[in-house]
Amino acid sequence: MFLFRHLFVLGALGLTTAAGAQEPVRPGGPAAPAVPAEQPQPDSTDNTVRFRLPTITVTAQKEVEDIQEAPVSVTAVTAEVLEQTGARSVSEASQLAPNTFFSEFTARKLSNPRFRGIGSSPNNPGVTTYVDGVPQLNANSSSIELLEIDQIEFVRGPQSALFGRNTLGGLVNITSARPSLAKWTGSIIAPFGNFKAGDVRATASGPVIADKLAVSFGAGYSGREGFTINDITGHDLDSRSAFFGKAQVLWTPNADWQIRGILNGERARDGDYALNDLQALRANPFHAARDLEGYTNRDLVSPTLLVSHVGKTIDLFSTTGFVWWKTADLTDLDYTPLSILTRDNRERDLQFTQEFRVAPAKNAARALSKDITLRWQAGLFLFTQGYTQQAVNSFAPSVLSPQLPFPITQHSPDASLDDKGVGVYGQGTLTFSSKLDVTVGVRGDHESKTAALNTFFTPPIAPANPVNADNSFNDVSPQFTVTYHVKHGNIVYGTASRGFKAGGFNAAAPPGNEAYGEEHSWNFEGGMKSSWLTDRLTVNAAVFYLRWQDLQVNVPNPFVPAQFFIDNAGHATSKGVEFEVTARPMPGLDVFGGVGTTNARFGSDGVSGGVDVSGNKLSNAPGFTADAGVQYSRPVSGTLSAYGRADVVSYGSFQYDDANTAQQDAYSLTNLRGGVRSGKVFIEGWVRNAFNKAYVLTAFAYPLFAPSGFIGENGPARTFGVRAGVTF
Repeated sequence: MFLFRHLFVLGALGLTTAAGAQEPVRPGGPAAPAVPAEQPQPDSTDNTVRFRLPTITVTAQKEVEDIQEAPVSVTAVTAEVLEQTGARSVSEASQLAPNTFFSEFTARKLSNPRFRGIGSSPNNPGVTTYVDGVPQLNANSSSIELLEIDQIEFVRGPQSALFGRNTLGGLVNITSARPSLAKWTGSIIAPFGNFKAGDVRATASGPVIADKLAVSFGAGYSGREGFTINDITGHDLDSRSAFFGKAQVLWTPNADWQIRGILNGERARDGDYALNDLQALRANPFHAARDLEGYTNRDLVSPTLLVSHVGKTIDLFSTTGFVWWKTADLTDLDYTPLSILTRDNRERDLQFTQEFRVAPAKNAARALSKDITLRWQAGLFLFTQGYTQQAVNSFAPSVLSPQLPFPITQHSPDASLDDKGVGVYGQGTLTFSSKLDVTVGVRGDHESKTAALNTFFTPPIAPANPVNADNSFNDVSPQFTVTYHVKHGNIVYGTASRGFKAGGFNAAAPPGNEAYGEEHSWNFEGGMKSSWLTDRLTVNAAVFYLRWQDLQVNVPNPFVPAQFFIDNAGHATSKGVEFEVTARPMPGLDVFGGVGTTNARFGSDGVSGGVDVSGNKLSNAPGFTADAGVQYSRPVSGTLSAYGRADVVSYGSFQYDDANTAQQDAYSLTNLRGGVRSGKVFIEGWVRNAFNKAYVLTAFAYPLFAPSGFIGENGPARTFGVRAGVTF
């Protein structure tokens, strides 16, 4: 009721009127085309065409398929939706996906997705982000500026049978827009807003040799002042700024081959963490008090090569990816006005991935009999990853002990982690009488990990703790799915799948906790997808039950402030439902919404950080998520059109820690957007978090310096502004 009350108010204010008739997109909410672009108006007498929701395709199972025919819980947010909502980060786009929650800090390097209560450390994520087919094996590289993005898919439920490591909770699948082989297109767009926000993005795409060779370029700058004020100096703390770019080359030497190179780069220079005592944040949001104002910097480069060959009977695909990033952050680790403790942290990562996949040519399913056909795919995945971290905590004199009246530095850690592995997978689908699909998939993974870890003090007030270790992990992940096609766009399905996440080593941990074990799960899901009223209404629903074994949790290190390590916490379960609906009741008017519930709890043997957490709720797992919205568009006169959109997203209460000692209550955020377009020029206004709801998105136990025992950061404040641009 809370959601619908908000929408009623918005509608009464007239904030959802206006705009040129534009195609919506499902699921995840309808949207005007990207800027929005000009489109020929359909014949006004053809109401079927004007009403019909467009088809959306996804690659949630590695092959292109209609989202309404895919037996998996997936929400696709297209380029049109991203532009219409003004989403500039993956976490903002995720607001349209049920049971999806991002626990993140103001610094973009720390953004951790959770699906259905499943998540873990950035160094070993439970939900992995794929960018153009390349997995981000460390979550520090997953939160990127969205430039020339074609689609983001939020795929929920274990995907280990096809994607392997670190997809136990699901995956985020980001794909870039292809360069245009037909004609030159482009845009220059510049949003401006409060907090001195400025954003300029320019793109161009077109053929060099018609139908053979095309290129695209995109570049931009985004920056704003911080939301949080340091009461000691009056300065803002959590500012953001970044330069970013993307270049692509697409070569199609003939009808059978396609070669595509993609180069992404980003240079981010963000402010400090906006952390403060939890109770103080709730009493006085967006305020902190500290003597040191630090920074969080990140540099990222990721080249990707995609090659595909379409044959008469067999298709071949190759995805080669490198991801290199480094971060540097300096912060006042006591988060008080006193000069007690600071932290200087440096991380660096280089990964290489190579995947080969083979599948029958399109429409080349093998007929086993008159009524039975077989489709299949198989692949090989290889990867290497090298990660280093050097972090220094600097203690003021006498802080550790009155007997130590001199500065002390704690190196925790000085670590190097190397990882390499191989995965082999296959999937086959038997189709009976064009109605019933029986799918069996399986993947085998092998990983080998080595670690060189060291924690020590300067001067040496205690013995150093060097650790050199290695281990290997092996797993077989099966998946079984049965799908019944009632008619096109209407299916009922059931699936059972095993999830897998390898064990490994912590860069820093209490002595004896340097290593952690594998995590496994079984997920059981049933769902239906349906299209009604000549594709004017879609209704999708799913119910799931997940059981973990040796659940990996991210817990605070009691010996090092603000540092976490991975530990195994026994059994856990998660169960819930998901529901999504998109409708077009009349030309130009679209209504959409979704809701998901999650009940994720530790089992009777649950132990996290040495504390009995049996029966407790898992941390950072909202009991529900919900979104609802409307969009209306119509021509005004001549080439002038107007459009408007309003949506509300709500999150249920969630716990900050596994011991369930502190929580964030349920909250809702309202977003509004509206504008006009004439020819190739447009201008629009927008506001996010319209009612300036104050909430603490991220918090963790910090008994050393926080009076309440917790420190945290507020979620984004209300932002508003205008956006203008030219397209061609």
